[in-house]
Amino acid sequence: MQTGPEVSKYKDLYARDLLAEMFRRMTLVREFELRAIEERRGGLIPGFIHSCVGQEATAVGASLALTDEDVITSTHRGHGHLIGKGGDPKYMMAELAARAPGYCNGRGGSLHIADFSLGILGANGIVGGGLPMATGAALGFKMRGEKRVALSFFGDGATNEGTFHEAANQAGVWKLPVIFFCENNLYGEGTHIQRCTPIDDLAIRAQSYGFPGVIVDGNDILAVYEATKTAVERAKAGEGPTFIEAKTYRHRGHYEGDPQLYRTQEEIQSWMKKDPIKRFSKALMESGLFDDGDLEELQGSVIMQLNEAVSFAEKAEKPAVEEALAGVYADTHNGLVF
Repeated sequence: MQTGPEVSKYKDLYARDLLAEMFRRMTLVREFELRAIEERRGGLIPGFIHSCVGQEATAVGASLALTDEDVITSTHRGHGHLIGKGGDPKYMMAELAARAPGYCNGRGGSLHIADFSLGILGANGIVGGGLPMATGAALGFKMRGEKRVALSFFGDGATNEGTFHEAANQAGVWKLPVIFFCENNLYGEGTHIQRCTPIDDLAIRAQSYGFPGVIVDGNDILAVYEATKTAVERAKAGEGPTFIEAKTYRHRGHYEGDPQLYRTQEEIQSWMKKDPIKRFSKALMESGLFDDGDLEELQGSVIMQLNEAVSFAEKAEKPAVEEALAGVYADTHNGLVF
């Protein structure tokens, strides 16, 4: 398993601004999720919330290794991926609240946020649904001769879906510039990976399709960032795909309200001790590049941003009933569908 660099090397390997942005975005992901959970309980947000609390390092570390021109596909647990790629919490919160100014005009909700201008091709409620989308995008990049990469986030359960194997096979044969990024949090809904998968390290599956599989500590943002950066460089050099398996853990249930009868409190608490944000903040302090005041200032800016996002969503109009079919069909004329 690849691990991140020693704290003493921070000053030599990373710009302070990059480290600060890593901390800020991870904090923004964490606080967005907690605030969304709170607003769902308060009635602002309808439907389910699948939070990624505990998985902030994978979302932010991978996304920051991409350029603005690169694209991602996400999952049902995708708020962190979208924020990591530069999504605006204001429009995300509005989308969760089913309000017209949301990313998908309040029609997609938590599971289907997309913003093509940011390279976010869409979150997906279907397990493994983003894999063929990213592979198709990568094929387009290669055919047009563009130095761009598509990264697909997916969970451990998706590696048992046909879409994973089809996408990996095609990407391997054609050496497409795609990164298969698996967030292995040990559970597919309530099923532990050992009950449905005969191997411990999912990354070895990449060998079957002729490209590298890399295992990283998914709670170490720098390990994630370095592995993704290497995969991006490899893809843009025409060397094809990479499978990254980030071993991580979600602190909360599959969805908010999940009784979590499938795992023990001892297991949860053991992973809580590996909290990626606490781990990173401790390392930043020990490096001497940041002090308590620096991190508190970054946290304060995040809270202000989320307060504004909630206020924006609360005041935003709901989609008009007469516009219910807008965007459903490619074109309409005089009431007829073409």
